[in-house]
Amino acid sequence: MEYPASAIESFLTPRHMQPQDLELLVTREMPFGKHKGRIIADLPGNYLNWFAREGFPKAEIGRLLALMQEIDHNGLKEILAPLRQPKAR
Repeated sequence: MEYPASAIESFLTPRHMQPQDLELLVTREMPFGKHKGRIIADLPGNYLNWFAREGFPKAEIGRLLALMQEIDHNGLKEILAPLRQPKAR
């Protein structure tokens, strides 16, 4: 089966997950709201689900929150463990 070039191009747009996004989930802090300053990977599931219902913000933060919500919803948080930086003592 052949797919139109436009379908393939739309799949490969930057709004889809990029490999570096997983690292950003464990390093990027929430820039606003109730959980401002908290690492995105550490946001509670109910907060992520609220965004899923109400709408994710635009730009990179929305893409990261959507990705984290999918990971959390599917019980896959453990895939982020190897990417976490050990805390300095």
